[in-house]
Amino acid sequence: MKSNFFSAANIGDLPDYYLRQGNVKKIKLFDVVALTHDLPEYNLWRGQVGTVVEILSNGDAYEVEFSDQDGRTYQSLGFRAPQLMVLHHERMQKPPIPISE
Repeated sequence: MKSNFFSAANIGDLPDYYLRQGNVKKIKLFDVVALTHDLPEYNLWRGQVGTVVEILSNGDAYEVEFSDQDGRTYQSLGFRAPQLMVLHHERMQKPPIPISE
């Protein structure tokens, strides 16, 4: 599938504190992430879960693969960190910064 990369123009409605360096958790290869905003042009919606399969632009962007329950990939796109929320399976010491509506 062709990869697309979403620029800051696609995340202009995120709160300023999300865009400041240091306020977004460092995302790692194979992290399970969820989208923070709808992307109707790709039929992807806030909360949709994917896996980071590649780190791009020296860690400024991430290739995320979305797959169905049978493991078939239905979308693979590039995102900036503020467009993603890392999902945690273990107890956290400090909660991430909330997204305000």
